[in-house]
Amino acid sequence: AQLVESGGGSVQAGGSLKFSCAASGDIPRTYLMGWFRQAPGKEREGVAVIYGNSSTTYADSVKGRFTISRDNAKNTLHLQMNSLKPEDTAMYHCGAGPFRMGWVFVPVSYWGQGTQVTVSS
Repeated sequence: AQLVESGGGSVQAGGSLKFSCAASGDIPRTYLMGWFRQAPGKEREGVAVIYGNSSTTYADSVKGRFTISRDNAKNTLHLQMNSLKPEDTAMYHCGAGPFRMGWVFVPVSYWGQGTQVTVSS
């Protein structure tokens, strides 16, 4: 099973970026998918998750600025990030799993290699 992210990069505060994540065929389309981020010296935190029926959950810190979406036919995940802030700077990872407990996928999880986002003030 494989998740491959694309997109990301550097942007000034207030700007926008969009990520995509392609899931390999052996990751069921019914799995939850989500975006997580980890800044240097900090623990990984959940950003947004989306269910197979497209219902979504967002971290309070990104509500109203980020939008998660998925294309079930292509088994791909997207994250549109607007009004970016320097505190959004982190390595962003795509993840997938059958269920979640809070921001943790259980009982198994799959992860992409990550893509860096840097927001300058």
